[in-house]
Amino acid sequence: MTTQPTPEQTAAVDTAIITRRSLRAFLPTPVPRETIAAILEVAARAPSGTNTQPWKVCVLTGDAKTELSRKVAAAYDDPEERAKHSEEYAYYPTEWKSPFIDRRRKVGWDLYGLLDIAKTDKARMHAQHRRNYEFFNAPVGLIFTIDRVMQQGSWLDYGMFLQSVMVAARGRGLDTCPQAAFMQFHRIIGEHIGMPDDEQVVCGMSLGWADPAAVENTLVTEREPVTGFARFME
Repeated sequence: MTTQPTPEQTAAVDTAIITRRSLRAFLPTPVPRETIAAILEVAARAPSGTNTQPWKVCVLTGDAKTELSRKVAAAYDDPEERAKHSEEYAYYPTEWKSPFIDRRRKVGWDLYGLLDIAKTDKARMHAQHRRNYEFFNAPVGLIFTIDRVMQQGSWLDYGMFLQSVMVAARGRGLDTCPQAAFMQFHRIIGEHIGMPDDEQVVCGMSLGWADPAAVENTLVTEREPVTGFARFME
């Protein structure tokens, strides 16, 4: 039997969800291991079909995180080496259409606008994307993996787990940035974290305390109103 939440509890949950944003600049302040474990313990209550719980997480801090960033960034910086790496699954569509492509372009140019990166400035675009592989200087890097035998339903379950991680982090005053950028370099990641061959990388995530002085952290993406995506039928 579930208990009814108080208005204060409802407000706290809503605030954690609404204030969750993908931040791209973090302070170096360490996050206690106990806090990380508590976040993952809460997130593990996410639903999954027949309680399969398909998620696996590698938590990287200190030298382990720094060394992975060095390896991946080096591959990204070398055009010939970068060409040897590709994603194992398609996160984005191969053919875009409106309104999805419009939203994608807007958030990209909004970010570059804040950072004063011109559309023709390929070097600064490269440098900004490269910051993904440094976990945007966050003290904690998370790599999420899944067993290869799991099918589409488990990937849907995984999304709920990832959201739960991010909301639980917000509830503790922390911020995150989920990162599909790591998928391209799954072979480097797999070797670094000792990932078995029967697993694959889902994504990475930065976790830490937001840098309040970073202009990129002022970006707030737009959302469609409920009337734009929901139909009520009676």
